[in-house]
Amino acid sequence: MKRVGIVSYNMYGNFTNYGSALQSYALQKAINGIAPGRIEAMIVDYCPDVLADKDILNPMANMWDKDEAALERCRLSLPAIRENYEKFKRFYHEQYNLSSQKYTYANFNESLDTEGLSGYVCGSDTVFAVPEFGFDDGFYASYPAMQQRSVAYAASFGDYDIKDSQIPELKRRLANFKSIALRENDKKPIVESLVAAPVYKVIDPTLLLATEEYESITQDPDVKEPYLLLYSRRGDEAMQKFAESLAASKDLKLIEISLNAQNSARHTMRYDAGVEEFLGLVKNASVVVTNSFHGMIFAVQFRRPFYIFSRKLCDTKIEEVLTLFGLEDRLFSPDNMTEPRAIDYDLVHSNIAAARDNSKQILKKIIDTL
Repeated sequence: MKRVGIVSYNMYGNFTNYGSALQSYALQKAINGIAPGRIEAMIVDYCPDVLADKDILNPMANMWDKDEAALERCRLSLPAIRENYEKFKRFYHEQYNLSSQKYTYANFNESLDTEGLSGYVCGSDTVFAVPEFGFDDGFYASYPAMQQRSVAYAASFGDYDIKDSQIPELKRRLANFKSIALRENDKKPIVESLVAAPVYKVIDPTLLLATEEYESITQDPDVKEPYLLLYSRRGDEAMQKFAESLAASKDLKLIEISLNAQNSARHTMRYDAGVEEFLGLVKNASVVVTNSFHGMIFAVQFRRPFYIFSRKLCDTKIEEVLTLFGLEDRLFSPDNMTEPRAIDYDLVHSNIAAARDNSKQILKKIIDTL
């Protein structure tokens, strides 16, 4: 059996992330579906250097926002953060086919033989984002064990510009890959100019699975009344006010997933929700308001009415997927709060199905080279 190792951003960070956890889960399932019994995906328990000092149970030590208000929100949320982390750990160990040990720069080259791997798949998520992770040896397939035994699937540079000074190093690192499939189109011409390997555009792994394939891990919430789900990946006062007004106008309970613990007097706070509960909260919501890329994707997967708000350094990926869905008018910002068209989900899912078929063919093609 051919065994391939997925090397991605998923288990380590300053905070847990539903999208990061689910993109690895989905990519694992998609690879396993290519040739059941002949190809098996393993998620390499890999911690990049840049994340080695991050502690999910003490996020205040490494937060981007250092103001006292942000720190206080984290302190107030610590009980929920701890509960959430325990649920994520259970998800990793129950739903991931994890490598037998943790790998870092010190022992990564041992993973090839220890885990019996034929090669590696780097991605998805912003693994190519230099300002976030640097030119990480794992994400850029630079460890000797990975060189010319690796492909990239749905790797992303995020919304960061590639600087002229970074081009020589980027070219050197990208040469490690046998093929490169990018999540967004915007950097594809640059990558194509730097490599001889084939370069593709593919969809996020969470869209490789049909909605029903998430049912087995979806936990329905114990909520009796209809509700609006507000999922905030970063504070946005305009989004919060919009969600509160919309919930009031539709007589909906407001459930919020965020670190805004000070809202607990007005909203039902659910930062404690694990991955399975997150899926259930999205699936059963009357409407979803979010600035999360994957919050939007799962609202679409479960055919829920949704409003997606602009978020710094995330708009390119949001806009490209909205274009795929045919829902470009659903991106909100303080300058654009126009009510969008109603969603024709039969048409949206038809668009997704075509993109899914194409990306699955590319995934099979690049896995076959390992």
